[in-house]
Formats: sequence, structure tokens, C-alpha cells
Amino acid sequence: MHYDIAFAGLGSIGTRHLRNVCTLLDSRGDTYKIDLYRSSIGKKLSDDIAHYINGEFLFSDNLPQDAKYDIVFVTNPTSMHYQTLLKFKENTKSFFVEKPVFDTTEIDESIFDVLKDTTCYVACPLRYNAVLKYVRENIPLKEVIAARAISSSYLPDWRPSQDYRKCYSAHRDMGGGVGIDLIHEWDYLTAFFGMPKKSFSIQDKISALEIDSDDIAIYIAKTETTTIELHLDYFGRKPIRTLELFMPYDTIHCDILNGHIEYLKSGKQFDFNSERNVSQMLEIEHFFDIINNKITNDNTLEHSLNILKLAKS
Repeated sequence: MHYDIAFAGLGSIGTRHLRNVCTLLDSRGDTYKIDLYRSSIGKKLSDDIAHYINGEFLFSDNLPQDAKYDIVFVTNPTSMHYQTLLKFKENTKSFFVEKPVFDTTEIDESIFDVLKDTTCYVACPLRYNAVLKYVRENIPLKEVIAARAISSSYLPDWRPSQDYRKCYSAHRDMGGGVGIDLIHEWDYLTAFFGMPKKSFSIQDKISALEIDSDDIAIYIAKTETTTIELHLDYFGRKPIRTLELFMPYDTIHCDILNGHIEYLKSGKQFDFNSERNVSQMLEIEHFFDIINNKITNDNTLEHSLNILKLAKS
């Protein structure tokens, strides 16, 4: 099979997706042509990326007359996602949109009608993490009385080769802010327990980081079955990503980052492969199954907007 593909933006996550797409298609014997749309084409691509690229174009220019794509990967700053979808809407069969879907909930929702015949999948790679897969498949989630999740890390360590003060995460007007940047947590928590009936949050900038976006978001929520506590921050000096499940008969500690599950009362323990790219590659495979009509789209624009509204509430 042959795929015509475009990438809008090629930062760290876009580069990861590009490599994974090419690895997957090469392994299947498929062929592909990849165009790249960037805000500036002055910066030279590294040799290991450049050989994948058919053509480079300025995002601000009009699309080439022959621009027809099977897939457009929307991996530019979050604040540009909405205009990117509109820019390519007549020129592609499907979109893969990096999370979070938009930088604001105040969008013209007529875009859903405009794109109703286009497959639009929004990234949610934690769904493919081995620890959370175990939870989904082996724990009776309706029996969870309370859940407590945390994702804490140090923003300057996210992209060591880049000044953290210049990345989109640092700037509210570019779609930054820990509540939406780490929207993965709300994605899997709502997948497990459903949407909250009520929720409360504190979202603020409290650390010495030189950013203008929120660096902490704390939520308390209640679903039909479960009370949820969620802590997100940009300033934790040692990365933590955990989920604790409080059951009638045990408390289950899930270390998502290190691939470990422990039942604190019974003592049962399990270890999994927690290497990040494993789940990223599984998501790319999942996406290609969606666009090839093998499975249904399980993370649409509409659903992702509802999660964004929750994260910003």
C-alpha cells in the first residue's frame, strides 16, 4: 500500500511520530511520500530525518495545487491545531492530531460538521502503556472506591537541548499550561471511570520557573462510582507518574513511569516494559488500523474537546 503523508510541524514529538511511521510502514513493505510544512525552512534538517522528506513548504504559504494526502499529522504548537485542520480539510482523508486537541475550549464547533467525513484521531499514547493496559483488562474498575493520580516532572528536563522558556509549554498563548499539557491523565481516568458528575480545580503558577503558563493543576472529581484526586505539575525535580486505586480489599499502586504494579495488602507485584516508544509505536499501529477501517476511531475531536473542557474547568 502507498501513503501520501504530510507533517505540519516537526518538533520533538513530530520527529518521534515521523520515525515511528516510517519504521512501521517499512516493516510492512508499504511505500510512502512525506511532505513537511514548517513555520520556517531556514533550519536544516538532520540527515537521518531529511532523507524521509519529499518536499518542504512554508506553512504560511498556499498549499501546492497537487497537495492531496492520505494523512496529515498535526504536530505543530497546540495554538495552531485549529487553523491547521481548516487549512488541510480539503486536502486529506485523515488527521492525526497531537494532544491537546486545541489550546482553548472557545472554538467554533462547526468544524465538526466541516470534518464529519474526515477521520480525525487525537493522540492519547498512555492508553497503550502496559501498566494501564493491565489495569483496564484485569481490575474491576467499578469496584474502585477512590483513585489518586499524579504526574510530576521538571519542565526544563523535558527537552534538554532546548531552552524551556521558549517552548510552547511555557506560554499560555501557545497552548501551554500543565493542566492541558498533561491531559493524558484525564484521558485515561475518564476512560476508566467515566466523565465526572462534578469537579473542582486549582490551576496556578507557583514555582520559580520562568514561564507564564500554569505550572500546577490539582483536581478533585466525582464520577458515578469513584472519587478522583489528580495532581499535575511542571516543577517536580524527580519524575513521578503514578496511579493508586483504593479497592474494598486492597490498595493497588501503579507506577506508570517505571512499569511496576504492586498490590499493597496481598503483596502481588508485576513488572512491565515501560519504554516510552513502545506505547508510541502501538498508537501509530492503532491509528493505521483506524484509517484502514479495521477498527473504529476511539478518540475523536469531539471527545477530546470534552476532555479539554474538563481539564480547563
